[in-house]
Amino acid sequence: MFVSVTKADRDRYQQLVKQHRPPRTVVINTIRAFVVGGLICELGQIVQTLFIRYGHFKPTDAGNPTVAVMIFLSVLFTALGVYDRFAQWAGAGSAVPVTGFANTIASAAMEHRSEGWVSGIGGNMFKLAGPVIVFGVVSAFFVSLIRYIVTHL
Repeated sequence: MFVSVTKADRDRYQQLVKQHRPPRTVVINTIRAFVVGGLICELGQIVQTLFIRYGHFKPTDAGNPTVAVMIFLSVLFTALGVYDRFAQWAGAGSAVPVTGFANTIASAAMEHRSEGWVSGIGGNMFKLAGPVIVFGVVSAFFVSLIRYIVTHL
């Protein structure tokens, strides 16, 4: 049976959807994302300062272990189910590149672990992260190429 939908029907439906849609709290969400993203970055800065002060790293060398610690914490909190609840509340602030990316990969690996190590975890954890990796590598190549051209001309 074919039912014809008129423009008036579509308009009434859109009006009904609009009435039941919760209001968007853009300003509050923006402030929360800014504060949470800043706090995650501040935590990274504290970890880096600890590596410099107590690990006797040079400031130029302390970045790598700092990133490793932030990735570890993100994956740990993802595995414990804490990061997802936190991200639900924090919004875009939890998508700080290192921790958000680690969460994405860990979540995908956990979701597909029942399918096996290779076809499950190995095959699926980079489906979402793969385009990010490709875009990052290609962007880094072009930025470094531009820098090389600018500094050597």
